[in-house]
Amino acid sequence: MSLRKSVRERFFHSLGFELLAIAICAPLGAWLLGYSLAHMGLLTLMISLVAMTWNMVFNTLFDRAQQRIGFKRTLMARGVHALMFEVGLLLAVVPLAAWWLGIGLWEAFVLDIGIALFFLPYTFAFNWTYDHLRAAVVARRNRPV
Repeated sequence: MSLRKSVRERFFHSLGFELLAIAICAPLGAWLLGYSLAHMGLLTLMISLVAMTWNMVFNTLFDRAQQRIGFKRTLMARGVHALMFEVGLLLAVVPLAAWWLGIGLWEAFVLDIGIALFFLPYTFAFNWTYDHLRAAVVARRNRPV
C-alpha cells in the first residue's frame, strides 16, 4: 500500500478525526466541568483547529519517518504515534485552555491529562480503523477492471 497521501486526503482524515472528537468532547466537557455547552464548544473548536494543523504536520512527518526508516504500522507503531502526537499537542493546548477557562497552567495541565486519557485510545482506534479502511479502498481502486 502506498504511503503517499494528497493534501486533500490528509485534510479529510484530520477533519473526520476532529468532527467526531468535537461531537464527543464538547457535551462531555460541559457536563463534567460545569461550563456551558457554548463555552466548552468554542474551546473544543479552538483546540480542534490547533489539533487539525498539528495532525496534518505530524502525520506528514510520521509518514516520512516510516519511508526513511522502513518500519511497519504495527500496533506498537500506532501506540508510539498516538503518544508522540498527544505530547506535542499538550504543549499548545495547556496555555490555550488556561486562558479560555481562566484557570492556572497547573489546572489546565491536569485537565489536559484527562483529555489525553480520552484521546490516546481515541487516536489509536481512529487511525488504526482509518488505515484499514484506506487499505481496502486503495486495493479496490488498484484492482484491474
